[in-house]
Amino acid sequence: MNKKFRIAVFLPKYENLEYWKSQISGVEKAATEFVKFGIALDYFFYDFNKESFQKEIEKVIKFDCDGLLFAPIFYEDSVRFLKEYEKKDIPVVMIDSNISEENKHAYVGQDAFQSGYLAGRLISFAVKNERQVLIFKIAREIESTSVYLQRIDGFYSYFKDHDELTNFKFSEITIKDSGIDQLCLEMFKGINSVFVPNSRAYIVARFLEENNIKGVRIIGFDLLKDNIEYLNKGIIDFLINQRPEEQGYMGINYLYKKLVLKETVEAVHYIPLEIILKENYFPSKVK
Repeated sequence: MNKKFRIAVFLPKYENLEYWKSQISGVEKAATEFVKFGIALDYFFYDFNKESFQKEIEKVIKFDCDGLLFAPIFYEDSVRFLKEYEKKDIPVVMIDSNISEENKHAYVGQDAFQSGYLAGRLISFAVKNERQVLIFKIAREIESTSVYLQRIDGFYSYFKDHDELTNFKFSEITIKDSGIDQLCLEMFKGINSVFVPNSRAYIVARFLEENNIKGVRIIGFDLLKDNIEYLNKGIIDFLINQRPEEQGYMGINYLYKKLVLKETVEAVHYIPLEIILKENYFPSKVK
């Protein structure tokens, strides 16, 4: 009889959240593939708030398992959790965001800094005249999402590294959560380009469409249905695809290799950055 390997899967709740639903699809695909080798998953889901996160942390720490798949949404709390979890001395793989110092734990996902850097290149591409660029931050708990901040840092770094691009001026706006009612025309006065460093570019696109504002280049992340709608309409120009399903699958695949095959596996596996335009978006066929 095969030995059982229990893996704790510690992720945000995914109902109504396409990005996290895709992560879970990848996780479940891997679970189905590796079940014959004794891989068994136990799920711990938290809401997008620190109280829920802390409650689940207590359960995860008490749970006896052989490996952990974890999405560290809240930076400081996640750092403390991992420090405590290290006492278990079992393999940990993070997806979506990498907060591990000196690669103590494994990571599968995009290089957040490089994805922001790429967004900077896309904003500047084929532009000669003066541009007013708006970094539009729409987040639940903005200060806590490390991947978000790394993208913004990467975005600005592109322009620091290309100091010949003197025709770009920058401003920032922050709104909480995803309410389109918080947007107003004044925010977009004189704006030529908008960078949304997460999956909510559609909120800006919808506002621009409703107010008949044209000629604004928009760059965002993730192939959510709403984002794709505005990409196809030509209102969103570029989406950087994080390939969340691949992240979930490769995270479990990493633990399978460590636990079952006893292989030495590279601690960091970066998912390639994929630029999606209206012209190269082809929906996946449902099997």
